[in-house]
Amino acid sequence: MRRIAIEEAFVTQAIADQWKVILDAGAVGEPGFRKMGETILADSPGTRRIHERLIDLGEGRLEDMDATGVDMHVISLTSPGVQVFDGELAAELARDANDHLADAVRAQPSRFAGLAAVAPQLPEVAAQELQRAITQLGLCGVIINSHTKGEYLDAPRFRPILEAAESLRAPIYLHPRTPAPSMIEPYLDYGLYFAGWGFAVETSLHAMRLIMSGVFDRFPELRIILGHMGEGLPFWLDRIDNRYLLQVKIGAVDEMKRLPSEYFRSNFVITTAGMTYAAPLSLSLEMLGSEKILFAADYPYEDMAEAVEFMNTVDVSDEVRRRIYHENAEALFGIPAAA
Repeated sequence: MRRIAIEEAFVTQAIADQWKVILDAGAVGEPGFRKMGETILADSPGTRRIHERLIDLGEGRLEDMDATGVDMHVISLTSPGVQVFDGELAAELARDANDHLADAVRAQPSRFAGLAAVAPQLPEVAAQELQRAITQLGLCGVIINSHTKGEYLDAPRFRPILEAAESLRAPIYLHPRTPAPSMIEPYLDYGLYFAGWGFAVETSLHAMRLIMSGVFDRFPELRIILGHMGEGLPFWLDRIDNRYLLQVKIGAVDEMKRLPSEYFRSNFVITTAGMTYAAPLSLSLEMLGSEKILFAADYPYEDMAEAVEFMNTVDVSDEVRRRIYHENAEALFGIPAAA
């Protein structure tokens, strides 16, 4: 059975070097990124190994894929990408990263596909770069590493990016990063800013802002991908609807055309990245259906072998397993079916 993993990270050395510049200067205005720099990005044997794997778009990555039975990586720029930089530098680094990734995809078209990086700091420039990446470079979607300097995609100024993504049929992978500066303070203790909690809280908030702002009434064909089994939102959908209806009744929010859960079911898909437990998958299948769930390993941060073993053995039908492993990704990204 073909296995396509769709949340698989890389970085260019140019971006990593510029991260160091920001961190050495104290990462002013980016407390979450500064905290990551003190720990996750610190120079140690473990982090050096992760960096080596992030940089590698060649034989080392392919060897790891072959060893675990993963046929294809849909590769995207790792968090926080270019979203911690000033606009012009961010746009330059995103363009260079897209050229670099497109070269790797052309070299291994049956093994690699890619999501474009953009600089949301400059929305019009980002829309133009997305157009170039999809129509000229052959990439198949876009990565947005959640908030950009504390701003979210529901803000009107980001509409050029959403318009371009919808018109190009380019799914947006809304990938986590540390909580925005306006909310991060309580997360800085006990490692709560990181993937165990803060990432999911921040990214699910971003998704809810998109839903509640009416973005999907303006862009009904826009598709958003959430990793980590939907960042907890499938568990909360019934509660979200229930409280939304109460808020409408008392005049606390404007009534939308549809329930929040209906927007989630129609405009979002989720991945298995970092979630190798049967209960969350079972709930997600019940709430969303097997057409809305895609396989991901979260390389090199998670264990690809563990991700594959889980999907190989979890108690679902082979039809569901095929959809999650490859058919849904082929349909969403326009990846040709294997011979």
